[in-house]
Amino acid sequence: MTAAGQPVLRLKNISKRFGQLQANDDISLDLGPGEVLALLGENGAGKSTLVSILFGHYVADSGQIEVFGQALEPGQPRAALAAGIGMVHQHFTLADNLTVLDNVMLGTEPLWWPWSRRQAARATLAATAERFGLQVNADARVADLSVGERQRVEILKALVRGARILILDEPTAVLTPQESVALFHTLSQMVAQGLSIIFISHKLPEVMRVSHRVAVLRAGKLVAQAPVAEASEAKLALWMLGHAIDLPQRQPATKVGAAVCKLDQACCAPHGHDKLKQISLTLRSGEIVAIAGVSGNGQVALAELLSGVRCVSSGSVTFLGQPMHGSPADLVPQGLARIPEDRHAVGVVGDLPVWENAVSERLRSPHFSRRILGLRWVRRTVAMAHAQRIIVDFDVRGAGPLSNARALSGGNMQKLILGRALRSPDGSTPKLIVAHQPSWGLDLGAVAYVQQQLIAARDAGAAVLLISDDLDEVMTLGDLVAVMHHGELTPAKPPEQWTRESLGLAMAGMHAQTKNEEAGEGMTA
Repeated sequence: MTAAGQPVLRLKNISKRFGQLQANDDISLDLGPGEVLALLGENGAGKSTLVSILFGHYVADSGQIEVFGQALEPGQPRAALAAGIGMVHQHFTLADNLTVLDNVMLGTEPLWWPWSRRQAARATLAATAERFGLQVNADARVADLSVGERQRVEILKALVRGARILILDEPTAVLTPQESVALFHTLSQMVAQGLSIIFISHKLPEVMRVSHRVAVLRAGKLVAQAPVAEASEAKLALWMLGHAIDLPQRQPATKVGAAVCKLDQACCAPHGHDKLKQISLTLRSGEIVAIAGVSGNGQVALAELLSGVRCVSSGSVTFLGQPMHGSPADLVPQGLARIPEDRHAVGVVGDLPVWENAVSERLRSPHFSRRILGLRWVRRTVAMAHAQRIIVDFDVRGAGPLSNARALSGGNMQKLILGRALRSPDGSTPKLIVAHQPSWGLDLGAVAYVQQQLIAARDAGAAVLLISDDLDEVMTLGDLVAVMHHGELTPAKPPEQWTRESLGLAMAGMHAQTKNEEAGEGMTA
């Protein structure tokens, strides 16, 4: 046990190299008792590597870690857990088909025990939930919980295991505004009871609200530490990027044209929890329609429907005045541009070189291939030149046309996908852009770049469907804003007619209820 005021966690001279990449370079950092330390940095700055070393997933090349004054055994997640370190990942690691109690108990008992100590585990869970204000139904199936409730379960999993240091990775990425406020309240209770927290987020207003102190990494080095009271959002951005940055400001559309795509009472058969129920929406040239909502409420179905991956089960979808049908390979030459949600699993093929990924959606185009004697031959020189133009025009850093796409950082991988979608070989602007979470997990510089490119495409005449969990992005970019919940879509309205509170209510499925109450009040009056 450390003396009062002494660090509960101390990282000393941590360095880690992967080949030619110096991921962490002589980093020394302390965490105090009852302190919230925000760990900031661009994608590729070294945050994930540092946290992975702390949690035992990686072994540092040099340096050491002390937890409550004791040396932490390297490369052993069990040692980190035993020392009181817990981690809540951005993407939850819960078994949907099990109850809350079962999820909390997973991994806490040896497999060879003849019986399970469920009664004791239930009592511990109830006491922990009561202590930290994290009320959940222990017998509820995780699949039936809201996203905010699932996050509580993840936090309880760590606390029940005795975590006194908690690492939170982008904890509000999938929460409604109301759920985020509830999380901040929970964090204040945890800190008041002596827990220490490492808070990783790209959302600087949250960092300023939640944290006591910030530590900023850039290119593997610790470049700044400061109390939040002595920082500002502009200063944090400057430390993270090494230069000032101007995020896009609201720029209303000025040249809204004809309808490019229309959905009329469109339904998609359920695929897990993902479905569409009688969606009606019009996407016009020169306009961005932004869709807000908690992930898993039909956004994937909508994006895949408009990308040619799914078909309607009822209702209709038209594209350029004709019924939409065919695969993405058929629709891309007609003017469809896709920016998929998962850049790693769907956006690129990591083991293929950058140039092949750059032309993959247009490989059958005569620009990039020819059919000779019944076989299709790739015009490699032309394809390589096109990939190089994308690399230059979209500032894709860290790789050339022959490099494997897997070598790119998240932000540069997204720039490659963006360039592939927006830069056609003939220089034409896409007719319809389906952008699903285009800036998810990106640092400030990459976010600004992606958003500016979408605005430029809109101003060049494209119809843009933006699906995003980031309400700031939705409200900044959307000329019209709608909310998805359980496969249903609210009417699309100008952003001025929404507030963060009303968006949050709609994301929680309370839009129709609120609407009915307002109608009832109007009749009474």
